[in-house]
Amino acid sequence: MRIAVTGANGFVGRALCTLLCDTGHDVTALVRHAGACDSRVREVVVADDNFASLAAGEPALGPCDALIHLAARVHMMTDDSTDPLAAYRATNVDGTMNAARAAHRAGARRIVFVSSVKALGEVEPGRPWREDDPPVPVDPYGISKFEAETALTEFGRANGVEIAIVRPPLVYGPGVRANFLGLIKAVERGVPLPLGAVDARRSMVYVGNLADAIRTLATHTGPVGGVFHVSDLDDLTVAGMIRAIAGELQRPARLWPVPVAWLRAAGKAAGKGPQVQRLTSSLRLDCTRLPRELGWTPPRSVSQGLAETVRAFRESR
Repeated sequence: MRIAVTGANGFVGRALCTLLCDTGHDVTALVRHAGACDSRVREVVVADDNFASLAAGEPALGPCDALIHLAARVHMMTDDSTDPLAAYRATNVDGTMNAARAAHRAGARRIVFVSSVKALGEVEPGRPWREDDPPVPVDPYGISKFEAETALTEFGRANGVEIAIVRPPLVYGPGVRANFLGLIKAVERGVPLPLGAVDARRSMVYVGNLADAIRTLATHTGPVGGVFHVSDLDDLTVAGMIRAIAGELQRPARLWPVPVAWLRAAGKAAGKGPQVQRLTSSLRLDCTRLPRELGWTPPRSVSQGLAETVRAFRESR
């Protein structure tokens, strides 16, 4: 297939483009800066981050059968924009629709949109989130992602384009950055972590598993549409994840069993109440639709994914 990928030189995009090339697909990578993608792709540099120029036909996308839209203004713990929601909408809603229009004009009959668990909300409703649960996003990033899902679904219905929406949870893997990398570094240094009593379970997905799920949705020969949740299908507790990382690092897991109520009180006193609330609350996804309807299963287990992540971290030192 001829597949166009936005955000192709990002964390997920690089893994996805490599997998698509390995499995024989013709990949066009839409990027802001050239040179960071797999050498087998055709790079198209798009100067603006909302794809307005692409929608206007300059640069030309070229013929494609499917679009995978990864590019986004990513979630930030601290956003210094004067109007964060407007900034997220400009990229995550307007940019999504501009990319969709360009792909439709280029012949795409299917669009795979990579959304986020944050389109659903911050805390699960007492059980794993299902694909048909009403979303209740609470922050500008999550709101913009849900609005993009809605607009794209309407676009697909009006133009005869199949729309598959992927909602991944926390994505990890070789080259991961931000909080997950900070956690690995803390465990490696032997920093005591007051999370031993946190039994909340969190869905996660290894970057290779996410790439494979996206590839499956983009290339499936039968009809594909609607929302799909994806994870490693094995939700660890926060403490269990830290112990697994420590085991791969061959370090002791220095976990203190501080009661969750104390952690939340301390977080509130420090002005970090929402962050601590999220860390100590379960956030699981019901991911049974993808295996049931498309026969997809994760190529890597969570233990294999964590092992490869830690191995890459150690090799990079």
